[in-house]
Amino acid sequence: MNRPYNFSAGPAAIPAEVLQQAAGEMLDWHGSGMGVMEMSHRGKEFIAIYEQAEADLRELLAVPPEFKILFMQGGGLAENAIVPLNLSRAATVDVVVTGSWSQKSQKEAKRYASEVRVVASGEESGFTTVPDPATWQLSRGASYVHLCSNETIHGVEFQQLPDLKALGSDAPLVIDFSSHVASRPVDWSRVGLAFGGAQKNLGPAGLTLVVVREDLLGHALPICPSAFDYKVVADNQSMYNTPPTWSIYIAGLTFQWLKRQTEGDATGIAAMERRNIAKAARLYDYIDQSQLYFNKVAPTARSRMNIPFLLRDESRNEAFLAGAKERGLLQLKGHKSVGGMRASLYNAMPIEGVEALVAYMQDFERKQA
Repeated sequence: MNRPYNFSAGPAAIPAEVLQQAAGEMLDWHGSGMGVMEMSHRGKEFIAIYEQAEADLRELLAVPPEFKILFMQGGGLAENAIVPLNLSRAATVDVVVTGSWSQKSQKEAKRYASEVRVVASGEESGFTTVPDPATWQLSRGASYVHLCSNETIHGVEFQQLPDLKALGSDAPLVIDFSSHVASRPVDWSRVGLAFGGAQKNLGPAGLTLVVVREDLLGHALPICPSAFDYKVVADNQSMYNTPPTWSIYIAGLTFQWLKRQTEGDATGIAAMERRNIAKAARLYDYIDQSQLYFNKVAPTARSRMNIPFLLRDESRNEAFLAGAKERGLLQLKGHKSVGGMRASLYNAMPIEGVEALVAYMQDFERKQA
C-alpha cells in the first residue's frame, strides 16, 4: 500500500500495521462476534483489551508502581482545567510559559487556583528558547509547577526535565507531554503528574492519558465533577463513566507496535528515540544550510517532534504547499498563529517520509533560485 506521508500535528498518522489490524478486526474482535465499538466497557472482552493496554503502556514508559495510569477524555485542553481542579488546593500554582499550550494552561488554572504565577517565560524570545531552570522564580509552597515539555505549535522541547528539588522546590512537577509522549523516556523521579492527548503519538483522538503519583490523589476541589476526580477515576480503573473504548483499543494496538520496534540493540521507546533523533537531525540539518528555509528555534530547545520552518519569501508558501501535496506530502501548513510550515515527525513517520520531504524541499529550492 503506497500511502502519502502525513505530517499533521494531530490528529496525526497512525502506524499502517495498526490500521490494518484494526480493519481486520472491525466486524469481529477475536471471534467475539462484536466489533470493539459495540462492546460493553464492562464486558470481559473489553476489560481484556483495557488491561493489556494499561500493562503495555506501563512497560513501555517504565511507569513506577506508585503511579496510577488513567484513561480519560477531553484532551490536553480539558486537562488544563482538570489538573488544577485536582491539585491546586485553591492555592498557588507556578507555570513555566514556553508557548501557546502553556499559555492556555496558565489561563485555565486562574479559574481554580488562588494565584497563578509565571515563574519563567520564553515570550521575550518569541518562544524560541526554553528558560534555564536556574533562572526560574519558584514560589514557596506552590501546589504544583506546570510546564509543557514539548510545545506543538512553537516547536520547542525540554531536552531534560528540571529537578525541582535541586531548585529548592518541594512542589510536584506537572508536565503536558501530549506531543512527545512515547518518543523518548520519561524521568519519573522528577514528575508528579503527566498528561497528554493520544491523537499525536499514541493513536486517535478521544483518549487522554494521565499518569499520576498516588500521593497526589484525593485532593480535588469540592467543585470538581466526580468524573474528573483523579481518585474516583483511579478507584474505578478508568471505568467510572464509559471510557473512549475504540480509542483505547487503537492506542493498545499502537503500544504493541511500539514494543515490536527495534533499532540496533534498542527496542521499544529506546528504539523510537534513536529513530526520532535521526529524523529530526536530517530535517534540521537541511534547513540550517538552506538559503530558502529557516527555523527560528534555538538549537538547544528544538523539538524532535514538531519542526516549524519558514520560507524567506512567504509569497511562495502556497506554491510550496501545492507542490508538496502533489508529491504526497500532506498537512505541512504551519499553525495559523505562527504561519509558515510545520513538519510533525511523530513515531509513525518513517525516515523515508523525512527523506521524501527533504528531497522535495531541495527540488523546490532549486526551482526557485
